Amino acid sequence: MPELPEVETTLRGIHPHVLGKSVRVVTIREPRLRWRVPAKLARELGGQIVRRLERRGKYLLFTTDAGCVILHLGMSGSLRVTRAGEPPGKFDHVDIVFDDGDCLRLRDPRRFGAVLWTHDAATHPLLRHLGPEPLGPDFSGDYLFARTRKRKRAIRDFLLDGHQVAGIGNIYANEALFAAGIRPARAAGRLRRAECDRLVKTIRTTLKRAIRAGGTTLRDFRGASDRPGYFQQRLKVYGREARPCPVCGTPVRMRRLSQRSAFFCPRCQL
Repeated sequence: MPELPEVETTLRGIHPHVLGKSVRVVTIREPRLRWRVPAKLARELGGQIVRRLERRGKYLLFTTDAGCVILHLGMSGSLRVTRAGEPPGKFDHVDIVFDDGDCLRLRDPRRFGAVLWTHDAATHPLLRHLGPEPLGPDFSGDYLFARTRKRKRAIRDFLLDGHQVAGIGNIYANEALFAAGIRPARAAGRLRRAECDRLVKTIRTTLKRAIRAGGTTLRDFRGASDRPGYFQQRLKVYGREARPCPVCGTPVRMRRLSQRSAFFCPRCQL
C-alpha cells in the first residue's frame, strides 16, 4: 500500500497540474471503489477551482469553494496527469478534467482506493480522529512520551495507529525503530523520555529521506510521473529477514505483530 512518502511524492507531482485550475468535467467509469464514488461528485466538483491541495495522513485533499475531494490510493491506486481525450485503460476509473485540457486520472486495479466528496473535511469520519502529522510541529518527544504512558501495546503497532500519529506505514515504522535502536515488539509504555525524543527524530529523518528518494517501490506503486520510488534500495531491515544487519552483521529477524511483519536486529535494537 502506498504510504506517507509515496502519497507526499504523488502530491508534489500533481501539484502544478491541479492547484488553481478550474474543473471542466468529472468522468466516473467505475464507482465501485472501497466506498462507492458519490454520484453527486461530477455535479458538485464541475466548475470549481482547486484552491488548496494537501495531504492528511495517507489521504489527498482537493479543496474548492464548494467542498473537498478526499482521495485515497488504496492498495494499488495511482494518479496520472494526461491530456483530455487520451483513451483510458481497463483500470482507469475516475478522470478530473481541467479547463486547460489536463486530466488527472485515477488508476486502481484492485479498487481499494476511494474518491469521496465532503463539505467539511475537518469533520469527516475518515479524518476527524487522525493524530498529528509525523512531520508536523504537534508530533514531538513530549507528545509521544505522554501518549505512550502505561501502554502495553507494541511500539510498532502504536506507530501504525492513525489515531496516535497519522500516516506512518509499516515500512517506515520498522526503519525508524531500527535507526532509534528500539525493538518493534517493545511495550510502548516502557520507552524512556530520551528514547521518545530519539524515535521522533528518526521517524522524521526516515520519512524525509524517503520523500526525497521518491518513496518505496513495492508491488504496484509508482509516482505521479510514473517513475518508481528508490528508497527501497536504502532499507536497512524491512524485508531483509536473515540478511546481515548493515551495522553489526547479525542476521535480521522477522516476527509477526498483529498479523503484520516486523523486522529488527536482535543486537542493535533493545
